[in-house]
Amino acid sequence: MIAHVPDLPLIQDGPPARERADAARNRLRILEAAARLVDERGIEHVSMEDVACTAGVGTGTLYRRFGDRAGLALALLEEDTREFQNGLIAGPAPLGPGAPPAERLRAFGEGYLDLLERHSDLLVAAGASERDGRGPYTLYATHLAILIAEAAPELDAPLTARWLLATLGPGHFVHARRALGWEVERLKAGWAAMTAALCGSPAATRS
Repeated sequence: MIAHVPDLPLIQDGPPARERADAARNRLRILEAAARLVDERGIEHVSMEDVACTAGVGTGTLYRRFGDRAGLALALLEEDTREFQNGLIAGPAPLGPGAPPAERLRAFGEGYLDLLERHSDLLVAAGASERDGRGPYTLYATHLAILIAEAAPELDAPLTARWLLATLGPGHFVHARRALGWEVERLKAGWAAMTAALCGSPAATRS
């Protein structure tokens, strides 16, 4: 029996709760400082203490607001990841609704690979957040599971969705791009071929 696929989680419009004006200013100052340090050094060379010092806030304040370095990385990614999530739920096809599920699977991978190309180091740093439910991983897994259940109902959709997401892991992406020298277009073509095979259809030819 195929496992039940849950409904796609809803994402919120705007911040989850109204912040006090001073708290909002502190958050903006912290994120601006963190973004500047990341641009200068790379996220792997930026500590929470560095960010707190540059932003002029206490380290405890930083940890209370963002939890850890992974949470800070998620906050720096928020604008781009929210745009991608909005595209999944209500954007134009084939990323958004209106295209066959196999095409939407392909579009998801292509769009996420573009996101990785822009922000792979931040996504690596944010990866630890998946273990405690932070970040968009659950949304992505549910979205893929729904599409797989439609396109290939004989498969265990939730399991297959998580296996597919594993192939898009930021660490794998960084290794493929920097150690193996594979171009993003090669990775997109591989994703298209893999998802087409799962859905029992020939890989779509890119225009």
